[in-house]
Amino acid sequence: MTWSENPRHQGLRRRLVDALKIKGIRDERVLAAIGKVPRHAFMESTFLNFAYKDQAFPIGAGQTISQPYTVAFQTELLMVEPQCKVLEVGTGSGYQAAVLCEMGAKVHTIERQKELFVKASQLLPELGYHPAFHFGDGFRGLPTYGPFDRIIVTAGATSVPEELKTQLVIGGRMVIPVGPDRHQEMVVVTRTGETEFETGKHGGFVFVPLLRGVVN
Repeated sequence: MTWSENPRHQGLRRRLVDALKIKGIRDERVLAAIGKVPRHAFMESTFLNFAYKDQAFPIGAGQTISQPYTVAFQTELLMVEPQCKVLEVGTGSGYQAAVLCEMGAKVHTIERQKELFVKASQLLPELGYHPAFHFGDGFRGLPTYGPFDRIIVTAGATSVPEELKTQLVIGGRMVIPVGPDRHQEMVVVTRTGETEFETGKHGGFVFVPLLRGVVN
């Protein structure tokens, strides 16, 4: 095991949850999950002392572990219920997938960077989380495993990929940051019929870009 847990970590998580409440996160199940998932286990050793700061940090391969507020905000918008079948596009560190698993979702997570895919697929089972890991192009989603009740995209897209929209169940919802580099709007897409979708915008964020293809 490559990580450890102590009462100090638990105290820092409680403080983080309090900070998220002040910033407007209201879903008690989201807050409870953030309060249980050991974020420090996902951090590079250089940043361990900052694991429970509400900030994003590098995780390797040019990617970041998202700010806890961003994770909480996206998860709250996703409206996850226990046993929801969720597709996460962009495994990254695995932290978002762990939060979704903690909430009782059935998670499929896809990552295009082989280095990050390997790290997350080794770490999450150590922590007691068992999503289905997939190495591949998140733009395409996972059509053979769909449809999904929920889809969450953890990188900024220039537009909503049509392939992902069609992998939602009717009544399902996708949370995805959309916009140019360095500034995206958090968009919620709800599938209301076979070819009908509704969208809503929920404020500005900054994400690494959603890219096509894979990196071995």
